[in-house]
Amino acid sequence: MSSPNGSSAGPSFLTVANPGFEQGTEGWAWADGTGVATGRPHTGRCHARLDAGRGREVGQTVTATGKGSYDVSAWIAAGGPRGAFLVRVNGAPAGESAIADRPFYSRHTVSRVALETGDRMEIAFSSGDAWVDVDDVMLSPAAPADPRVTSSAPVLAEMFAWAKRKANSWVHLAGTVGPLNVDERNPGGTGTAAYAPSYWAGYAHRSGYYARDAAHQIVGAQVLGLNEENRTMLGSFAVSAVAAHVYYPVWSYNFDARTYLSIDYHSADFFVREVPAPFELVEKTEQAYRWSGDAFYLGDVMWDFCRHATTEFVEAHDRIKPNGVAEGTGQGIFAGAASYNESGGEQLVEAGDAFASQYRAYLAASALASARGEPEQAARYANRAAKLRTYFHHGWVANQGAAMTRAYSLSGAPLSGWGRENSWFMPMKRLLLPGPRNDAYLDYIDEMAGGAGKPVNIEAITYLPDTFFANDRDTQAWKWMRYVYDHRDDRHPVAAQGLNGDYPEVAFTLISQTVEGLMGFRPDAPRARVTTRSHLPRGIDWVRIDWVRIDKLPVGDGCFGLRHDGTHRSELTNGTSKVYTWQARFPGGHHAVRTDGRPYEVQRKTLHGGVHTCVNVAVPPGGTATVEIGRT
Repeated sequence: MSSPNGSSAGPSFLTVANPGFEQGTEGWAWADGTGVATGRPHTGRCHARLDAGRGREVGQTVTATGKGSYDVSAWIAAGGPRGAFLVRVNGAPAGESAIADRPFYSRHTVSRVALETGDRMEIAFSSGDAWVDVDDVMLSPAAPADPRVTSSAPVLAEMFAWAKRKANSWVHLAGTVGPLNVDERNPGGTGTAAYAPSYWAGYAHRSGYYARDAAHQIVGAQVLGLNEENRTMLGSFAVSAVAAHVYYPVWSYNFDARTYLSIDYHSADFFVREVPAPFELVEKTEQAYRWSGDAFYLGDVMWDFCRHATTEFVEAHDRIKPNGVAEGTGQGIFAGAASYNESGGEQLVEAGDAFASQYRAYLAASALASARGEPEQAARYANRAAKLRTYFHHGWVANQGAAMTRAYSLSGAPLSGWGRENSWFMPMKRLLLPGPRNDAYLDYIDEMAGGAGKPVNIEAITYLPDTFFANDRDTQAWKWMRYVYDHRDDRHPVAAQGLNGDYPEVAFTLISQTVEGLMGFRPDAPRARVTTRSHLPRGIDWVRIDWVRIDKLPVGDGCFGLRHDGTHRSELTNGTSKVYTWQARFPGGHHAVRTDGRPYEVQRKTLHGGVHTCVNVAVPPGGTATVEIGRT
């Protein structure tokens, strides 16, 4: 079936006409028993409705003006089985997604549809045994990188493949005209604009990306090669952190990357802001720089933001309990909240997640200053980080386990017990020193998150794998990765959000947790270095992962391949144009180490409380190196 007309704009650019059906039947072809309805939209006022029965189909054809590959997504609800979402190219099947038998909206995607110039791509929806509702059709450019994971554990390879497809489906095709300021109170939005290179980071029923979510998704996006999108989004937050906002970045942007999302921003002194966010964005600026090698992250815009966030911001928000720790007001998110935990109802002035994020921001600023050729500034930031950590342990925090301090109230009283983010961020950012206090608190976090304190929203739980990987608790980290993945098809507590797996953070973090977590891959593209440390869990069958391999992992101007066999053997392939220094790390102190079958000199380092055997190997362009420790 063909639509009345197709449309496109620019080389390799596609446009779906009337993707939300707000212009009625325009741009779509309608069979009998189909039409535009207003009773159950996902966003806006209208949606497509297909009655039950064969031959009920709605479709649109667009013509490619250049070569490219695209994902096609839509929000779909159905009253029964056998509905289909199809993509055809020049009349031939190019992909299909069975429509789930769910009476509420969930997101469906047909991935990596390859097009040549002049190809005609048809997007079609057909009903089966029951009604089907369709809304918010979206085209995404296929991500520049397509890394592949294989493993002895089929669930890991399946998880990564799912997360990769899902994350890619949230990427906007730059230049697409879309609505602004869409939210649950204003489903129609307030006009339209051309979208910048960006991806969804936050609720899928709002037309924007959020500072907190974006920070947690940056590395997953880098693994997919989304460098331009990360630049756009990090850069937009940086330029919003001005004196008029007392150096807070705004909380959310529309996808034009120019206008603030209206539900969160009312005026320069009344907008949502949370203390950990500016610090996390500094940390993620440094991470994006290491992955990409992009000098943008050292330029004046980003550096000014990093300087202000770690200097003027702290000074301006350290008035109630002066101690060098950035504070919230205790008066709610529109006045400046100390913590990401919005569900506790506590009036917090200082919180563990903000404290830990400030510590990591100082370390990140030190690394960026060093990369800018400012060694004295780098040393000052490193000294600030060290002093802040010392104060945390010898002035701010007390006790351990459930009784450990994790915040201070407006009255000045220390608070302990379960604080969700203001609990787990402290070990996640490695603010806590390794030792009994850290170990007891990790046990407490695992107990509470798995029991009485379990968050109802899956996006909060996505931080737990990061928390346990950061502390070499590999079995617990993998357990929480499995939890997130295994619950991806549960309905999200926010009805308009669809499934848990339809929350963007879920897919992006499973990607980063596979690469930086399980595989311990840490790139440094500007200095042509890479560090690895296997975190593959050992134990009973459902936990054990014997080996994992990733190929086509983008770093700098090229890509890498990496394989781990347990925690005793690693193999790295350099697909870049430079000689890279690879530091292969292995837990424990080992004397027998072989590199490409030959004995090799080793270093022993204590890293976050654990002894590691480290081997430095120069890997030339196109070369592969293998390091293996002797097992006793």
